[in-house]
Amino acid sequence: MRILITSWGSYGDVYPYVGLGLALRERGDRPVIATAEFYRPFIESLGFEFHPVGPMIDPNDRELIARVLDPVRGHDVLLKGILMPALRSDHAALDRAVQDVDGMVTHPITFAAPIVAQARGLPWVSTVLAPMSFFSPTDIPVLAPAPFLAPLGRLGPWYGHLMARFARHHTRAWMKPVFDLRRDLGLPPGEHPLFEGQFSPMLTLALFSRVLGEPQPDWPPNVRVTGFIFYNGPDGLSPELEAFLDAGPPPIVFTLGTSAVAAAGRFYEESIAAVRRLGVRAVLLTGGFEQNRPSGALPPGVMLVDRAPHQLLFPRAAAIVYQGGAGTLAQALRAGKPMLVVPHAHDQPDNAARVVRLGVARSVLPRQYRGARVAKELERLLADTTVSSRAAEAAGVVRSEGGSGAAAAAIQHACATFVRGNANDSRHVSHKERLDA
Repeated sequence: MRILITSWGSYGDVYPYVGLGLALRERGDRPVIATAEFYRPFIESLGFEFHPVGPMIDPNDRELIARVLDPVRGHDVLLKGILMPALRSDHAALDRAVQDVDGMVTHPITFAAPIVAQARGLPWVSTVLAPMSFFSPTDIPVLAPAPFLAPLGRLGPWYGHLMARFARHHTRAWMKPVFDLRRDLGLPPGEHPLFEGQFSPMLTLALFSRVLGEPQPDWPPNVRVTGFIFYNGPDGLSPELEAFLDAGPPPIVFTLGTSAVAAAGRFYEESIAAVRRLGVRAVLLTGGFEQNRPSGALPPGVMLVDRAPHQLLFPRAAAIVYQGGAGTLAQALRAGKPMLVVPHAHDQPDNAARVVRLGVARSVLPRQYRGARVAKELERLLADTTVSSRAAEAAGVVRSEGGSGAAAAAIQHACATFVRGNANDSRHVSHKERLDA
């Protein structure tokens, strides 16, 4: 089958869908990947057919990344300022790309993709990368603009339902271009695209581990939790990094993933201050940005590296300090190491809260990220053997799940058994009723 896979965002958004494409190709399918033009060389180097879709972005644009990762206004910038103005051109591009495809797999914020699938009567599998996408009143997410509200989750589902209603009402105006496009195409209005409207009536794949989020009674009835999907690129560790790792005890690894690294602020300076206090070895992944290289002499046992494959470096760490993005989190959980999470925006605060509840992590907000505080948090993590054992247990679960194979098999089965025309049934009344109950 020829299956179009859509994605948009940072490398952390693209890598899981590349991993999915590789798994589908191994099973005999012909996956096509549609994402931002920036990723064309990478996608085509892997032998995939590529179609550009979505606003043209540069993940290295420091000013843009800083605005998108603002914890209060980041969603507004991303949706109103970037994605919605491009919706109609995205729709036109995807409508051209779906010629002769047998099905579609959609990323949560490629808003034109479900519209194309429904208008064309194509089988459509929706996906989510993090539990927060379900906005479950029984598994209440931590919201980036108001993390201080998290303790209210103890009030139970009634508070979760209230918060979900408020969030749907507050964000509905952002989605007006989606409703307008559906109307102009003669489609029914559909549900809220950030909530029940993002889920396919056929199948939704939760591309994360059950250790991060168990299925909830108010999820759509057709959700399958597959486990994380990993893309393990061809690159190995550099000889210099290999030699450093072999020369002493496991270091603490500091990274801001593939997006926040472009707007790091004082993360690297404060990380080195923490390392000085602790007297430990460390590897700092700076993303190749000159401004992330601290001035002055480094402490003994500290190495700066532009980039390194997480799947090879993380298992050799004593602990991992990172931003809480879904892709970096997946690699950290698979490595089975204690972690300190510094969440910035979007799903990151909720992801951080989940690994803290799991007992494998501690968390510090970016505004609290100072050398003395970081040193204290890391000291506690490294001294707590319970954290290490729980991290190892979680890693065992993550490694056993086989996310890419499970997702590919589910997509193949769904597309093969699809009755053409059913994809335009975008009603999710039962799910909406659960959220509104």
